[in-house]
Amino acid sequence: MALRLSSGLKLGIMGTSTIKEMLNGGVLDLFTGSQPASSDYIETGTKLVRISTSAGTHATAGLLFGTSSSTGTLPKSASDWKGTVSVGGAAGWFRFYGTGGTTGTSGTARRVDGAIGVSGADLNLTHTSLDKDSTLTVNTFSLTQPTE
Repeated sequence: MALRLSSGLKLGIMGTSTIKEMLNGGVLDLFTGSQPASSDYIETGTKLVRISTSAGTHATAGLLFGTSSSTGTLPKSASDWKGTVSVGGAAGWFRFYGTGGTTGTSGTARRVDGAIGVSGADLNLTHTSLDKDSTLTVNTFSLTQPTE
């Protein structure tokens, strides 16, 4: 399990932006296989589903975050995060794209990668085997500030 922030996101944090500001309105894509060594690298594996607030019907139906806690956790908003699985397969990792969703290799894109599992992962699902044309709902998701 390794939550990875892109160079663009890190630079924004060092500037005047918050993670919430940079990622609000973004989308979450789930892929097969293992996540790349850096979130600056091109996506690997097969994209299975795009999670948005409109079940993937609009690429711009952005996801929103709630209010951060005193412990440094930024949870998803109360809105539905869901998508229709376009290709069946085993979900292995995700990439959360900020508004604009720059794909491919980029040193300026604002995005976060993480591992997917059924427990103890960056994104926990009830099962990682996704069936084509099924609807996947992400009930819980949060980003947590590292302790060091």
